[in-house]
Amino acid sequence: MKKDIILCGVGGQGILSIATVIGEAATAAGLHLKQAEVHGMSQRGGDVESDLRLSTEPVSSDLIAEGTADIILSMEPMEALRYLRFLSPDGAVITASEPLVNIPDYPDMETLLAEVRSLPDVTMCDIAALARESGNPRGANMVLLGMAADRIGIVSPGELREAVARIFAPKGEDVVLANQAAFDLGMRAAGK
Repeated sequence: MKKDIILCGVGGQGILSIATVIGEAATAAGLHLKQAEVHGMSQRGGDVESDLRLSTEPVSSDLIAEGTADIILSMEPMEALRYLRFLSPDGAVITASEPLVNIPDYPDMETLLAEVRSLPDVTMCDIAALARESGNPRGANMVLLGMAADRIGIVSPGELREAVARIFAPKGEDVVLANQAAFDLGMRAAGK
């Protein structure tokens, strides 16, 4: 069994934290893991993309070939569309619905969201609003991870939730609980 995941968004949105949590869960489950370095201008608010490959068998490459990703997990709707060429025909897009308008010629919002909604398998919601609702405004990335938890499949939602606790433990129990609350809201938003 394998799962290839494209993580994308804008620098500073927490893509690496998502990758770290998934990687921690995969490692604890005894899976093989490869992660490509983050690409893009992450320190300047530019686009960021990372390939994450999980498998029960050894993985030879850390890059995901075009047309083979199982999931595009995106913190920003335009970034989800940017990486569609990597998505397999039966792959899923899980994305934030609200944009991070960081360029002067950002596409028309209604047109952009209509394009995202037209995808065959898409889950989309306002992750920033859910993060605020959870009491953790900086936890939008954990909301997004919660939305994807059931779809990742190769590690269970419970394993991911436990990995959230281990990754955030050095920051204290309040930070752990806040990030788990954001994760749980994301799971509920995905209908799981």
